[in-house]
Amino acid sequence: MTRRSKQTYRLPEDLVREASELAARRRVPLGSVVEMALTLYLSPDSSDRLEAALGRRLDRLNRQMERLERHATIANETLALFIRFWLTHTPPLPDTAQTAAQAKGRERYDGFIEALGRRLARSRGLMDELTSEVPGRNSPKTE
Repeated sequence: MTRRSKQTYRLPEDLVREASELAARRRVPLGSVVEMALTLYLSPDSSDRLEAALGRRLDRLNRQMERLERHATIANETLALFIRFWLTHTPPLPDTAQTAAQAKGRERYDGFIEALGRRLARSRGLMDELTSEVPGRNSPKTE
């Protein structure tokens, strides 16, 4: 059996609370949690574990950034295509219809803003719709 020595240390309350909660969840004494934490911290391979954990986190962040970049590209291309389509297929209005068209445009814009607000309040977005409408594709994995 390993010889033990009693020590007293002052630790931040939040750290003690977290360690106590972990000890309660694992049903082990608080001293065992502190001992394991010190052992892991002082072990020679702890830096390798930390590096591996950081590597996994960086990989996950990289995947998330790639997904965001893909979504931004799709959004930009969608907007550009819509603008090109609208500009090439919408005939100019005569001067007599300008006032009525502007009023109708404001009304449509207000409706658009309301619809956008409802859409953003839902959890399902354009990317989910696109992936579900494309045959043979599954929804992208979210992390």
